[in-house]
Amino acid sequence: MSAEIVIHNARILTMDDEHPRAEAIALTGNRIMAVGGNAEILTLAGPKTRVVDAGGATVLPGFNEAHMHIFGGSVALGELSLFGVKGFDTLSKAVRDYAASNPDLPLLVAQTADYTILSETERVTRHHLDRIMSDRPFMMVAPDRHTAWANTIALEKAGILQGRDVGVGNEIVMGEDGLANGELRESNAIRPVATMSVTGGREGLGVGTGGDPEHVTSEERAADIEVLKKGLAYCASLGITSFQNMDGNLYQLEMLDEIERTESLPVRVRMPYHMKNFMPLSDLEEKAAAWNARFDTDKLRCNFVKLFMDGVTEGETAVFVDDYAHKPGWKGEPLFSGEAFNAVATEANRLGLSVAVHAIGDGAVRMVLDGYEASIIANGGKDSRNRIEHIEVVHPDDIPRFAETGTIASMQPTHPPGSAGLPLEPYLTYIGRERWPYAFAWKTLVDAGAKIVFATDWPVSPLPPLSCIGDALTRKPWADDMPDHRLSLHETLAAYTRTSAWVEYMEDRKGVLKPGYLADVVVLSGDIEATASEHIASLSPVFTICNGRVTFEGGGGR
Repeated sequence: MSAEIVIHNARILTMDDEHPRAEAIALTGNRIMAVGGNAEILTLAGPKTRVVDAGGATVLPGFNEAHMHIFGGSVALGELSLFGVKGFDTLSKAVRDYAASNPDLPLLVAQTADYTILSETERVTRHHLDRIMSDRPFMMVAPDRHTAWANTIALEKAGILQGRDVGVGNEIVMGEDGLANGELRESNAIRPVATMSVTGGREGLGVGTGGDPEHVTSEERAADIEVLKKGLAYCASLGITSFQNMDGNLYQLEMLDEIERTESLPVRVRMPYHMKNFMPLSDLEEKAAAWNARFDTDKLRCNFVKLFMDGVTEGETAVFVDDYAHKPGWKGEPLFSGEAFNAVATEANRLGLSVAVHAIGDGAVRMVLDGYEASIIANGGKDSRNRIEHIEVVHPDDIPRFAETGTIASMQPTHPPGSAGLPLEPYLTYIGRERWPYAFAWKTLVDAGAKIVFATDWPVSPLPPLSCIGDALTRKPWADDMPDHRLSLHETLAAYTRTSAWVEYMEDRKGVLKPGYLADVVVLSGDIEATASEHIASLSPVFTICNGRVTFEGGGGR
């Protein structure tokens, strides 16, 4: 039997410890047929085989983006990006130009607005935005998507200029004049404005409420599907063959399922059931477990529960063991009580569902580890592969608990301040000098026995995995006495391939290149091992193959 695709003259990093390198690979159907030397593999080529000469470039298992938001990211592709924008005048020009090009949008939305977009000391208010745009609703969103700023007309139309109770951990920041000052912290505060957008804010419901949109027309649903298709194609163009989504609702699942049934998903998708603090525990069995049973293929799965324990440091909504350095008496408020979260973790694991929890501050991280310990005791040590997302700060006492509880560290090399174009402030001041060594502590956690996966949290950060890998390898310590938290190239690649597959319970069929495994492959434009770390982002995918099908061909990058 001949192969359908043969890739030869390659530097293949298989991520298989038993056979770590090869020159060529053969694919047939949706599986890897053989991996080996050029001469051996080329004998498998027949008259109809597509033969690809890699030209000495690296071939890897397809990238597995372990933490992203497909619906929000897909929508953001069509919105204004403020990445790298600094200063009022530059901001003003970008917004006005975007407004002029989009005269019919009911709400102008801009993404990736730094907390320090005006300056290191001046925080954005509605008054700044009114000077830029006063006659059309406008909102810009921070890179972490936990904070937004809106102009006065947007606040008025959303009915929140006078403020509103938006629940624990959320805040409409009020000004001295008794009116909202324009800063909106967390999803409950942002949503009233977001609902005015052309999408009605549907892309934010999975993470914001965990619920589904109401009264969606067939035209709106069709438009949402087309947006998702663009996002999926974008993923494929970057060498991504799998991603693990971090906001989920039935609406997204059913749209992705329709795409798979009608034309085949170009990327494998893992979706969560999103649990909120107001949902009854019974939802885990009645909804989460039911979704797991309904969506359970190698292309679309729903086998974990996602929740938030805290917010973000810059918005003062992250939860710390000790006070914020700049705000004595304030540690942040957790979104779940310890007792409530322990119950969620225990029940989810009992039902065979993994748990993934957003935890930024070391106090939130500790609460999650406590919950996983409670689950282990209650469930007799099941292999639950629970994870903590972000872990921007970990208390030194909790570092060994990751290995002890089998908790996966899911972290983002694009997030440390000072990396990937992010400012150092106000983050460094807020956490305080004593916590710096334990911030984004990838190597410390790995050296202590933790398993780690890497991702971007797109659209919080740019999605290209090669840029993220470059960021991981070029991160600089904040001070001379700070530990170097970088991992090696091969450890970093494993965190984007093999370990990400293991987290999904799919280590028996993907994440490495070996015979019988799923044909998920990316061919790069050059040799990643011979490329200086600071230039890895200049490499690009040449071919992306998912499930044996070429899903992208021709180049790529940021």
